[in-house]
Amino acid sequence: MARAMFEYTKTILDKVSFDANLFCKEVKKAMQRLLPHEIEELRLWIVSLTQQNPELNQCLIYLNT
Repeated sequence: MARAMFEYTKTILDKVSFDANLFCKEVKKAMQRLLPHEIEELRLWIVSLTQQNPELNQCLIYLNT
């Protein structure tokens, strides 16, 4: 079940990646929902996504807490 939440979170983040504010809001939610090892995997995924969308860099701060 937890893996399904991780995949769902990635899908949502991908869909809202057009808006940095909305993306950051969803990243905050993900930090509360996911397991620690999933958060690390999500961080790696977001870093690769921010290479394509540099405006999302501001959301990385939520992953370092």
